Amino acid sequence: MTKKIAILQSNYIPWKGYFDMISSVDEFVLYDDMQYTKNDWRNRNTIKTKNGLQWLTIPVVTKGKFGQTIRETQISNNLWQIKHWKSICQNYRKSKYFDEITLLLEPLYIQEKYLTLSQCNRKFLEFIGDYLGIDTKISNSWDYDLVEGKSEKLVNICLQAGATEYVSGPAAKEYLDVNLFEDAGIKVTWFDYSGYPKYEQLWDGFAHNVSIVDLLFNQGVKS
Repeated sequence: MTKKIAILQSNYIPWKGYFDMISSVDEFVLYDDMQYTKNDWRNRNTIKTKNGLQWLTIPVVTKGKFGQTIRETQISNNLWQIKHWKSICQNYRKSKYFDEITLLLEPLYIQEKYLTLSQCNRKFLEFIGDYLGIDTKISNSWDYDLVEGKSEKLVNICLQAGATEYVSGPAAKEYLDVNLFEDAGIKVTWFDYSGYPKYEQLWDGFAHNVSIVDLLFNQGVKS
């Protein structure tokens, strides 16, 4: 019996590669016990507009010089929801699947209220994942007992989850202690984000590293 697992911090409406990784594993752990980092993907992402890429940023409360974990990060107000939705509608109104994807996303922006960043990110991940037909189990890092050590913590989560293979993004090659995984009987594989095909986008040029919402509006069920 084999089981693939990936462990990654939650992101706001992340790009297609993030969802590709989720769909490639049996369990995806949202690693939100990690420290929240400013000006990162945790609370913001980009959409494509006629004037280039535009950032959509969730306002959050930051505390002191020692910061806080992603899990502890609170959203400072809900005004961003209407603002983000208006920006999305303005820039994707002419997309082929606008009406269909509006039915998916509009309730998340108009009806839902979010207190924490983790809660918000997970809600979007689950709804979009369901639309894409992804049935991977999504869990939280706090569902597991955590130990000290960057690589040790990951290995321990894998062992508790019954994983036989750990799928990691290539950026982790700089710090991940692969030997710890191998000693625990866990295979490490590096996820390959290359080779994604271009698709029909609005506006001139093509941008791969934009939010998944760009793919959804332009490709719908073909995403």
